[in-house]
Amino acid sequence: MDSINVLVVEDNAAFRQFVRNTIEREIGSVVITEASDGLAAVQLALEVRPDLIVLDIALPSLNGLEAAERILKASSASRILFLSQESSRDVVREAFRIGARGFVVKSDAGRELTAALQAVLRGDRFVSRRGDGLDFTTGLKLLV
Repeated sequence: MDSINVLVVEDNAAFRQFVRNTIEREIGSVVITEASDGLAAVQLALEVRPDLIVLDIALPSLNGLEAAERILKASSASRILFLSQESSRDVVREAFRIGARGFVVKSDAGRELTAALQAVLRGDRFVSRRGDGLDFTTGLKLLV
């Protein structure tokens, strides 16, 4: 099996390690690159050309939505899975409008990150079922 290149972009080191551990456990052969801010994410994405980018939205220097937009304009081959505390329907809609393949609310990551990784790597889309009491699947079916 070919190695899958993954870029994890998260400014919280402990949460970034959780994401890394989950990816390493769930994906057989993986090369992981890490960044802690949006500008570094764009630069690394253009250098490494990752298959998958797990991207927070609230990042220093450039937010994740803007970073994703820049990355996908330059190289549309990367699949983006947002993993964020942001949970408004508007933010989720914007993430998919930009070109995200998945969106997981951090509070649901323990339950949903594995399924989201598998779905996005298969080429499917994934949306958190809920976050902060919201049901994202309602009203988003046309986007996903």
